[in-house]
Amino acid sequence: MIHMPAYFERATLAVALVACAAHAQPRRASTDRFAGLDQVVMDAMETWKVPGLALAVVTRDSVIYAKGYGTRRLGSDAPVNPQTLFAIGSASKAFTGASLAMLSDEGKLTMDDRVIDHLPWFQMYDPWVTREIRLRDLLLHRSGLERGELAWYGTSRSREEVVRTVRYLPPTTSFRTRFQYQNLMYITAGEVVRQKSGMSWDDFVRSRFFEPLGMQGSNTSVRALNGQSNVAQPHAEIAGTIRPIPYRNIDNAGAAGSINSSVMDMSRWVRLWLNGGVAGGKRLLSESMAREAIRPQTTMDDVPLQLMVGNPAFPGYAFGWFVAAFRGKRHVAHGGNIDGMAAMVGFLPDDGVGVVILTNMNRSTVTTPLMSYLFDRALGLTPPDYFGDYRRAEAQFMASMEKPKQPTPAAAPASLPLDAYAGTYRHEMYGTATVRHADGKLTINYDANPNGSGELAHVRHDAFEATMRDPILGKAPVNFRINASAAVEGMTFGLMGADGEWVREKR
Repeated sequence: MIHMPAYFERATLAVALVACAAHAQPRRASTDRFAGLDQVVMDAMETWKVPGLALAVVTRDSVIYAKGYGTRRLGSDAPVNPQTLFAIGSASKAFTGASLAMLSDEGKLTMDDRVIDHLPWFQMYDPWVTREIRLRDLLLHRSGLERGELAWYGTSRSREEVVRTVRYLPPTTSFRTRFQYQNLMYITAGEVVRQKSGMSWDDFVRSRFFEPLGMQGSNTSVRALNGQSNVAQPHAEIAGTIRPIPYRNIDNAGAAGSINSSVMDMSRWVRLWLNGGVAGGKRLLSESMAREAIRPQTTMDDVPLQLMVGNPAFPGYAFGWFVAAFRGKRHVAHGGNIDGMAAMVGFLPDDGVGVVILTNMNRSTVTTPLMSYLFDRALGLTPPDYFGDYRRAEAQFMASMEKPKQPTPAAAPASLPLDAYAGTYRHEMYGTATVRHADGKLTINYDANPNGSGELAHVRHDAFEATMRDPILGKAPVNFRINASAAVEGMTFGLMGADGEWVREKR
């Protein structure tokens, strides 16, 4: 199985789960809205194998509950508290949407401007789409492109270099016809922020949002975590054991998901939206742009994932926010996952209630049922069994995704001696990968990623499987193409779902 990068949040799943609440019969809870919450959270953490978790519940006026649970790092006694910093992953996207909205308020752009009006060098695979794609399209995941994550994930490429690779990524569906989650378009949006503001996306977010909101602990790079003590360590399950893993530097993803924050800081961010773009009596976003940023502008048709936990009516996407219904009212949220961390940020604008959940467990989905549970408690309602419903629905969905076992093909030796496969292979979008032969073994290295190396195991004929040394990258199929002269001409290397051929360079 190819392990996709943890940016692939279950936010769609969250949209679906909260919709289930619309079918539940609301009942009034006890006078103390959060009585017994500690045990509920700790039980959920045990079920989902989460070392540490922080949460906050807010209203338009205040934080009404905030607490940390568990440890910042397994093997230590350092507790999580509401000021502990976590990576929030793609919950960062709403900051990018808000940045473009703010620049629109200032008259520096409109959301319907063409991207090439602000980035003349920008280019898509299709020349017509290059001419027509708008800033709004960057935010709504309707570019027609697959993910192409290998262009940035773990690489040393700059943001502009990453965006310049987009021209080599073929579309998988027609422009504006289907929702397809896309980090590259958000990285592009961050470059527009840089171009129009005269400062980096990082400096813009810091000066226009972090500082006025009082988000003093928040930052946009793992480098800013150096020397800080109250920081959660990422964790992942590796070979059946939960272990601490290193932070991954994703500075080049920036606008798509590089923010680190705490639940106390993020509660200030949520209250900005609950108050229609106003914070501390100061308007940061115009009333019209604050409304537009959370208005669903494209629909989602990922039916199997939604059916996992319910059947939401017209789930949609706004400027870095998923929008659906919770008990018949509008629900706005976005999840976030990056190596060893999982986050969820959401609010009910009509009820004036918001929730932030941050965890230090890789791709954990505990945030989804917990968010719905906290909304019910905040509204004074007795929640249904969100946690049990979610586990059962997720198990059912995963079972439905399992492919029938195929008969194992008869063993067949490699077509050529192992050293014949060695060489440098070039991909139009991703750069080069090097296959080496030494000590009777083949290794492969994705050269743009310092940690992108693995050992090749022969499967059959010219098919191999790479076991990457970085456990988050997992395994990837490698299939070599042999020409009529019995020479290797190219290969496919499915690291993180990468498609297309890597052509062997002449020796």
